[in-house]
Amino acid sequence: MDGSSARVIGIGQPIVGRSVVRYTWRAGLQGPELIWALAFLVPYFATFLLFVVYPIAYGLWMGSNPALYTQLFSDPIYQETVVNTLIFVVIGVNLRMLLALGLSGFFMRREWWIKGLLMVFILPWAVPALPTFLSIHWMLNGDWGLLNNLIWDVFHVNGPSWLDQRWLALWSDVIAYVWKWLPFWTVILLAGRMAIPKDLYEAAEIDGATGLGRFAHITWPLLANLYLVSTLLGLLFTLGDFTTVYFVSGGGPANSTQVLATLGIRDAFVMSQPRLGVAAVMSAIPVLIPLVIWLMRRVRAAGVER
Repeated sequence: MDGSSARVIGIGQPIVGRSVVRYTWRAGLQGPELIWALAFLVPYFATFLLFVVYPIAYGLWMGSNPALYTQLFSDPIYQETVVNTLIFVVIGVNLRMLLALGLSGFFMRREWWIKGLLMVFILPWAVPALPTFLSIHWMLNGDWGLLNNLIWDVFHVNGPSWLDQRWLALWSDVIAYVWKWLPFWTVILLAGRMAIPKDLYEAAEIDGATGLGRFAHITWPLLANLYLVSTLLGLLFTLGDFTTVYFVSGGGPANSTQVLATLGIRDAFVMSQPRLGVAAVMSAIPVLIPLVIWLMRRVRAAGVER
């Protein structure tokens, strides 16, 4: 093949050379357009540097002393806090997602009252977190809280001191967290279910598949990626959750229900040891980084499959 024929065959093929991409960028943004582009980009990058890069870099610097972690790991409160964090995150997230998966199937029903019930169900998530968790805190008061008053009125026995015992207080945190965020993730999975073509269910029904069979062979395979990504996101969000434990149990009794987020605030502001507080929060980084990498890979894999 000579040079002329090669040039003819090459006509119409995309050219992806670096110089061409650079030329296209410069040719597309000139004069006023370039000024407007910079006007929009500069505030974004300034905000990103000020509120993302700087706090992370400053936090890494504050928690860079190895002696902080020696002091932290030898603290019995920190050791108990790690156990609390694992229970709060793992059980809270998985319980919430399992309930959300089941409730998303329930809200797929076509009865007329389902939509109204769904609106009521979303209310706990729509209400701000602060009054929600404060209300739960006072409701669980062992002396005159609403829950113990109901127990007395119905069974004529004194209710337990919900927030004065470690495991009762910790489970109160978990249940409050699940109750608050369950509606949001239910709606996410409900949207995923609604995106599944109805033709697949109709064909499975014609073939004699039961409800459990349709879920196992249609719903779950098509919903698995969304469920997994939602679970990973939930793990990331819950690991940094501060409001639930702080406003429901307050980390008590005697710091026995602290999680890493609340322990960091306690060390930094109550104990006046900001570097130790930063170290407590940063000790979760070895768990956060693998979760983020795994989440990015799952999102990319889901995009390729789609």
